[in-house]
Amino acid sequence: MKTIKIAIAGLFLLVANATQAQVSINVNIGTPPAWGPSGYAETEYYYLPDIEAYYDVRASQFIYFGDGRWVRTTYLPRQYRNYDLYGGYKVVLNDYHGRTPYTYFDRHRVRYYKGYHGAPQRPYKPRPVYGYSDRHDNHRNYKHYDKHDRHDDHHDRHDKHDRHDDDHGHGRR
Repeated sequence: MKTIKIAIAGLFLLVANATQAQVSINVNIGTPPAWGPSGYAETEYYYLPDIEAYYDVRASQFIYFGDGRWVRTTYLPRQYRNYDLYGGYKVVLNDYHGRTPYTYFDRHRVRYYKGYHGAPQRPYKPRPVYGYSDRHDNHRNYKHYDKHDRHDDHHDRHDKHDRHDDDHGHGRR
């Protein structure tokens, strides 16, 4: 009898934890992106006039026209990889609910032309600020190493001050 009570209690705790995990997952779906305009938590889509694309808030996807069709992706296409999502204007589409906001693309493109700016917008979350050390570390992670930068066991025994770095133009030959 005691074993059955323990099993029931364990099952109850397992169901309670699964329910809590499900709630946590559902809360995160549809959260506006950090660069999205604040004050519009219930919005499903933004139209980005500068790049003539949409953003689906619920699916966290960009929607743009490419290769003769409308494409949904997590990232912007290559030609817009340097587009400033914080600085660009976002038109909040409160009047559309569905899966294909581009149905009204011709109307959106005319009304919200490239360069369009309506009322001032504040982002949902502030723009990330990177300090000097963050930029320096990123630079180091993407550093291009050539044959003069390779280290063997002999070179690794020397500290940084005893050898010349290619960063200063005096690499070993």
